[in-house]
Order: sequence, then structure tokens, then C-alpha cells
Amino acid sequence: MPFSLVSAWNKRRRSKSEDQLNPWIYKHVEYWQIEDQNPPAPKRRHGSSVYTLKEMEEATNSFSDDNLLGKGGFGQVYKGTLRSGEIVAIKKMDLPSFKEAEGEREFRVEVDILSRLDHPNLVSLIGYCADGKHRFLVYEYMHKGNLQDHLNGIAEVKMDWSLRLKVALGAARGLAYLHSSSAVGIPIIHRDFKSTNILLNTNYDAKISDFGLAKLMPEGQQSCVTSRVLGTFGYFDPEYTLTGKLTLQSDVYAFGVVMLELLTGRRAVDLTLGPNDQNLVLQVRHILNDKKKLRKMIDPEISRSSYTMESINMFANLASRCVRADSSERPSMVDCIKELQLILHANTKGLSMTMHTFRMI
Repeated sequence: MPFSLVSAWNKRRRSKSEDQLNPWIYKHVEYWQIEDQNPPAPKRRHGSSVYTLKEMEEATNSFSDDNLLGKGGFGQVYKGTLRSGEIVAIKKMDLPSFKEAEGEREFRVEVDILSRLDHPNLVSLIGYCADGKHRFLVYEYMHKGNLQDHLNGIAEVKMDWSLRLKVALGAARGLAYLHSSSAVGIPIIHRDFKSTNILLNTNYDAKISDFGLAKLMPEGQQSCVTSRVLGTFGYFDPEYTLTGKLTLQSDVYAFGVVMLELLTGRRAVDLTLGPNDQNLVLQVRHILNDKKKLRKMIDPEISRSSYTMESINMFANLASRCVRADSSERPSMVDCIKELQLILHANTKGLSMTMHTFRMI
């Protein structure tokens, strides 16, 4: 693909003078060295499609407000229709001048990483546009929006417990794939995992999105120290916040926060509440393993007929371990998958037994 970081690294080998022309390339040599040692995996069906500014304008009806899906830290996302008729989501990078370099980095990282990843629980990158100073990312369109909208009542459909378990399991599989090294030869830390970055398709299959802050773990290492703490308040791993040490367990912590959102229906951070109640983890951590108090935490929007207390208790216990302050005490994402499968089975079996008993009566 034209934006290949491999080609940029090879170019640097040939001409040192170009480092002076492009300091961005020189700054990220270590990243490209890693990529150069690991050939890219086969690209997706449309992973490297390149579009022009005109095509982006046509697809979104000149970025009409009617097509606006949402806004983020680096711009707006629009619903668009390509010339082929395919419906897509188009992220328009829109940054103030003092953030242009940061936005350019996120754009390139996301294009490079997503073009090499292939998993049913990761959003598909169809292509991108780098026309002059204009930057766009083109993704598959996710008809049911993001998870947080469903939990906060913005979406039309209320999620029962089995559906929430399905979403949690799908998201866990996506993170486990990133952590597994199977995609690019070394683990990838998402670093901005949260409920708004979990998108849902028509079947409510969860897909992780927004890889602009993703970090490739240095080869052979279990952690890396970053000069800046990046991510979203409320999902920060406490250890990462205090020391700058980033690990795979930082994603596990964020996953635990999302589990708490699924269980309670509350936001990770709610500034409308009092100072002591704004942070979800701090608010509920001490009662996650208290079966009596746990009942009061369950999102009232969850139909009582869709869950068993056994599955709720198991889910809360797993969430409590994911958000432990000490990262070494948290489970891996593979462990989370195994436990969520057991929880889903326990819930299904429990509901079946309840229904059978009811019929007998």
C-alpha cells in the first residue's frame, strides 16, 4: 500500500538526507524496524483501497449533517455510500494546527495496523484517503452503532443479559487476537479500549474500532515505558497512569471497566454525579463479590427473565479481577474468553432449568 511504513523504512536506508526532510520518519525508526522484520499478513479484501477527496465528498453528500454519525477527538464520522453502492463509515480527520502531527501519526498507525489485521471481532478497514492535507479512514459500516449508546438508552433496542454476554465475549476475542502476536509477529496493545470503541453489526456481533493509539509491544518484552499516558479517562490502568508502564494487562483493565458498564448500565465516568460517585470502578469495586449488594447494581434495563444470579455473580467476579490495581493479578484475555464461555453456558443452562420447572408447575 502507498502508505506502507516498510517502504518508508527502506527509503530511509537509501538516503539519510531524507531524514532531515521528514523528521516523522526518523522518529519512528524503531517501529519500522520491527515491521521490517515481520512481513505483513495478507490484506483484507479492500484494506488498501485509496480514495480521493472528491470521492469522499460524493460519498457523504459534501459531509452533510444528515450523514453525521458522531464526533471524536480527531474529527467526525459520517455515513457514506461509495460509487460501488457499498455503505461505509468515513472518519474525517479534523485537527487544529497544533495537533496535526499527532493526528498524522494516528492516521498512519491505524492504516498500517488495520490493513494487516483480519479477525471477525475487529472492524474492517476498507481504505483511506490522503489527498493533500485531507485525511480520511473508510471502515465497514456498523448498523447498530456503538455499545455505549445501547447501554445509555440512546439506541432503540434494550440489551438483555444474553446479548450483553455475547458482546463481552466478542470483544474479548478481539483483544485476545491483538495480544496473541499472530497478526504482526508481536503483541499489539489497543490502549483506547472502551464502550464507544465497541461497534455492533446487525447481528450484534462486537467489533473493536479506533486503533490510532495502538502500540506494538517491543519484541521479547512484557512491557514498555511511554513518555505520555494516552487513552481515555475512566479506562486508564492505574499502574500505567502512575508509572507510564504499558502492558497487555492495561487493556485487560479497560475490558474490566466495560464489563462493569455492561453489568450496571452506568458510564465509566459520570460527571453529573457527586465527586465520590463519578468513577464507576471506585464506586462498585468493593461490592462486586458481595452477592446481596450486587443485586442492587444490576442495570434495571436488563430483563429479569434473561439472567440467572449465578451468571451475574460469575461475571462480577471476573470483572473485579480485571480491574485489580496490581496488573499481575489480572487474568489474560484468553482466560477471560474461557470464563465468559462458562458464564454464557451457565446462564443458558440455568434459564432452561427455570423454564422446565415452570412448565412442570
